[in-house]
Amino acid sequence: MSDAETAERIGIYSDYVCPFCYLGRQSLSQYQDERDEDLEIDWHPFDLRSGKRNPDGSIDHSADDGKDEDYYEQARENVERLQAEYGVEMSLDLATDVDSLPAQVAAYYVKETAPYERWLAFDWAVFDALWQDGRDIGDPDVLADIASDAGLDPEEIHAAVDDEEWRSKVEQRFEEAHRQGVTGVPTFTYGEYAARGAVPPEHLRRLVEGS
Repeated sequence: MSDAETAERIGIYSDYVCPFCYLGRQSLSQYQDERDEDLEIDWHPFDLRSGKRNPDGSIDHSADDGKDEDYYEQARENVERLQAEYGVEMSLDLATDVDSLPAQVAAYYVKETAPYERWLAFDWAVFDALWQDGRDIGDPDVLADIASDAGLDPEEIHAAVDDEEWRSKVEQRFEEAHRQGVTGVPTFTYGEYAARGAVPPEHLRRLVEGS
């Protein structure tokens, strides 16, 4: 196990409901498997639904975000292409009705309070729950169940999701991402360099290693 204070790290801005974030993580995992040294993930939450949220945080599904059926059809085609390229099985449902905010609050709580390996296990489990099993990761009960399977206290996850302070912290991270100039996900960062999209492992290698 690497030391979280000294391990090499790659930053990722992502949202669980983004299929390209899931594919990008699969690509990163393939690159990590090639490396001799650990490369840890410094995750930053990002809200793809920010333009459709009501003041109370709920999603207004009727709000026009400029994404029509042609947009989603193109996205499905791109997801299918990358699935084949990276050898990933996943649902092609783009999860347009799922609210990832509770999952991001839960994951941020775990990131800030638990060892890195526990956060990583929970993070992967949330992705898999949505994109492999079609579960509603906006449901606190589902998140508590995922947490239990990842060796975490489900009651703590319930409490974190309901805690306005933790939600506020995540919303501040959303705002920070926009201040950093992040406009889409996944966005990978390493030092002063960045790569956007579900880029292949060799692209991530160039980002980190410069060759």
